[in-house]
Parts: sequence; C-alpha cells; structure tokens
Amino acid sequence: MVLISLKQDEKMMEKGVTTVVAVAVAVVMLLVGIAVGYVVTPYVTPTAPVTPVVGLSGEVPIGALLPLSGPLGAFGENDRVAIQTAVDEVNAFLTQVGANWKLKLYVEDTETKPEVALEKLMSLHAKGIKVVIGPMGSGEVMKLKEYADSNKILVISQSSTSPALSIKGDYIYRFCPNDLYQGPIGPKFAKMIGATHIFLVYLANPWGDGLAEVAEKTANELGITVAGKFRIAEAAPDYSAEVASLNSEVNKLVEQGVPPEKIMVQLITYGEATTFMLSAREYDVLWNVKWFGSDGTAYEGSLIKEAKTAEFSTKVRFVSPIFAPTKTPKYQELLEKISKTVGRPPEPYAYNTYDAVWVIALALLAANEYSADAIISAMPQILGHYYGASGHLMLDETGDRIGADYELTEIVETKPGTYEWQVTGTYYGATAEILWK
Repeated sequence: MVLISLKQDEKMMEKGVTTVVAVAVAVVMLLVGIAVGYVVTPYVTPTAPVTPVVGLSGEVPIGALLPLSGPLGAFGENDRVAIQTAVDEVNAFLTQVGANWKLKLYVEDTETKPEVALEKLMSLHAKGIKVVIGPMGSGEVMKLKEYADSNKILVISQSSTSPALSIKGDYIYRFCPNDLYQGPIGPKFAKMIGATHIFLVYLANPWGDGLAEVAEKTANELGITVAGKFRIAEAAPDYSAEVASLNSEVNKLVEQGVPPEKIMVQLITYGEATTFMLSAREYDVLWNVKWFGSDGTAYEGSLIKEAKTAEFSTKVRFVSPIFAPTKTPKYQELLEKISKTVGRPPEPYAYNTYDAVWVIALALLAANEYSADAIISAMPQILGHYYGASGHLMLDETGDRIGADYELTEIVETKPGTYEWQVTGTYYGATAEILWK
C-alpha cells in the first residue's frame, strides 16, 4: 500500500512541494511499483486525471559515465543497456501520467581511467547536466569527487566500493555496499577451507588499496597470517615478474612445512586477472594453492575467453564474490533483456544502474526542480517506497547502500572445453555465513 499521509504532506509542503505534486508522487509510486514488478494496492483509486507536474518541461538531461572500454568494458556495455532500458521506461511512464518533460540520456566512455572520467564529467557539466550515473571504479569516482562537490553535481555510482569514499554531506552516492562489507569475505572463506596463510595481490588504486586493507585486518582478527602483499599496476601488459615473486614466496612457505592447500592467494583486480593467471599457470605450486577473487573478477569475460585461464580458474576453483541483488520480477526481466542484447548475463551492478535512473526520475517528479540538491532532498522519501530491479535500497548516512548478501561465483566447465560463470554459493552479510549450492 502506498500512502502519503496528511503529516507527510505537511512535511512536503514545508520543503516547497505542493499538494498537487504530493498527489502526483503518490500516483508515481503506485505506477512505478507495478513497473518494477512490486505489487502495490492503491488506498483510493483516482476517478479523474491527475494534474501533471508543471515545473519541469522539455528534455531533462542526465549523464552516464561508463567504462565502455578498458578493464571494465564488458560491465560498461551491460550497464549501458540497463540505463537505456530504464530511460525508455521512465519516458513512457511520464507520457502516461501527462508530464510535460522527459529524460535525455548522454553517455560517455571513461575507458576505466580516472583522468578520463573527470574530463568526461566536465564535458557533461558543460552541457548543463547536474546528475550522473557512474562511474564504476572507485579510482574514477575519487578523481572527479572534488569537481562534483564544487559544482553540485550528483554522482550515483552503481559499483564504487572504496571505504575512503564513504563521506557524509557530499554529492557522491553509491547504490552498492562499500568494501567494509566485502573485505571480510576472502579471509572468512580462507578460514572455512582451513587456509592458514594468505597472499594479497591487489591493484595500486583506491579500490584495490581499500579492499586489501579490510581483508588484511580481517585476516589478522581471524588468526590467519598475511604472508605477503603484492601491489600491482593497473592494466599492465605483463605480470610475469610479480608472479615469479609470488611463486618464490609460496615455495618458501612450503619448504617451511606449510602445505599448499593451506595457502590462499586473493586476487583483487579487474581484467588484469587474466594476464596474471597466464603467468601463474606456469608454476606447479600455484596450481595447488587456493585462489579467491573479488567483485572485480566476478563474471570477468576474458577469463573465459582465454582457454588457458578458464582451465586454470576451474582447476583451482577460483571463487569471486559480488553484490547480490534481490531476485525481483524486474530483475528477471532485465536479466533476459541484457542477456539477449549483449549475449551474456550482466554483472549484478547493472541492476543498480537501472534503479538509479528510476530513483532520479521519481525524485525529479517529487521535487519539481532540476538540481542536485533537490534530487538529494527527495531521495529519502522515494527510497522509502521504492522496490526495484536490485531490491529495496537503503542508504547509510554517507549515501552508501546498507549491507548486503554476496553471490559467490566461479568458472565451471559445463562440457569439455566450454566454460561459464555460475553462482555456486552465497555469503550472507547479516550472519557472515557461507552456504554453497
């Protein structure tokens, strides 16, 4: 049931939202509830057309900063389809309710590079855009944060997770949990399988540094020895020297009496995992240790396309966790559409991008004003009722999604020479338990 009570209406009036707008928001929530697959029953069925909101008109621009190339290129392609799908649905809905405005989408490729992300944000801002979905990487978000805050540009990232970006009162919002939730999963997995030593291999960027820091802290708390840390460059053409050093350190432990099966390598990278593993498979001992990934390696397409890394990942059972959206009816619908369009299932963050478009649109309709501050002011009311493709969205005081479960994914050989990513387990955030399918 969706209601806007007299008390709620008074609060909205205090913020400059008229009774007409309040009624419009109620109808919006009703219709969107149906649109996203969440069944909502109206308290009173309107018998007359609702007066449309008149404060906005014409094309209202929103931007999308996506990594359409670079290490996260496949993710960016998925998310572009999700965003465009949401924009099309929103515009159809706005026409249905008689609004005299619609969304106009502008997409820019960040190349998964922080400096390019900032450049593209500045370009979008020059077009008058005040709200942007993305970018995906924490390094990208950190690079453009100062500019976004200074110019009051609302940035909603679907996948940035660095704890360093959890800051109250800024213009950065993230529709995924930060790595204070993901970071403990690797060491807890190690504990569960009996590993006593961990090697951390992570990218030299804000995301890699932050996730490795949380993982190391958790390992220490669990009594697991962090035997070595390798901070590696992004998108390097070769990691043979780093892998050789890792192999040497692992062999030292084995010589000291630590069995290979009690050693785990946690790989915190994006597509760099493919290059790293191509070298790793050349060392016998690295076939015998345990391997664990991160949300940057989950669903990584290059690991499957390269037969050698697909085989290696399967043999060592390379498990990668990633945020698990709630499997709503809209989730299933979007899954099928993106899979048909790009030829593969999307990563879970694609559903966050879809939800971001709808939340922005509903906030605009409620606020009746195109500004970051107006959207931010309206978002708590919207999120209190919204149930979308990724499930219910609850944000903490810093604007990050609160808690979550994580899918545990791995590459499975479905038939000789054919590999695919599958969800083989779940990490439950509320209980810190891992259950396998």
